[in-house]
Amino acid sequence: MPRISATTAELTARARAMITPGARRLLGIAGAPGAGKSTLADRLASALGPRLATVVPMDGFHLRHSELVQLGRAQRKGAPDTFDPHGFAALLRDIRAGAGTVVRAPAFDRVHDDPVDGAILVDRDIPLVITEGNYLLLPDGGWPAARRQLDQVWFLELPDSDRLPRLIERHQRFGKAADAARLWATSSDQANADLVLDTRERADLIVTLLD
Repeated sequence: MPRISATTAELTARARAMITPGARRLLGIAGAPGAGKSTLADRLASALGPRLATVVPMDGFHLRHSELVQLGRAQRKGAPDTFDPHGFAALLRDIRAGAGTVVRAPAFDRVHDDPVDGAILVDRDIPLVITEGNYLLLPDGGWPAARRQLDQVWFLELPDSDRLPRLIERHQRFGKAADAARLWATSSDQANADLVLDTRERADLIVTLLD
């Protein structure tokens, strides 16, 4: 499995090389919670520009909080079974087939902790769609159907010494008290991180970001 250390500029060049005139390509960025997946995806899309790339996060396929409460899964929010992988795979199929049409995708509102339907517009002419999420490489459930729609998946690595403080800070920024943020990051999130780390060898590229 190729492993590289690279700058955003170097990864942008790799993403640009995926673009094929007249076709649509999908790039996935996987990694543990707090690894910097959404930051990297946004950087790549920004560097390539809105005519070439857009980001459709996996997080838009969180089950609604009210449904998680009914299912008794609210305290495990973020685990694989708190998402809709089949809906995610169906959207990726539509995006892949949809060059020439406009596709609307859900986003995730961290303030209200729920998905927002149709919040992301994938324009008909955009040749590269970047998606990011924890479970792009998971080998069971509905996740393999999503993986099949992706041309490449990169796994973003970050040491826990950097990842955990970043994750705790994010939880605090979106409303958790300091103790609750640390507990969530080191319990529920850590269980998910351990699961995700076991999938990294399934990636096309394992990346350590240098900037």
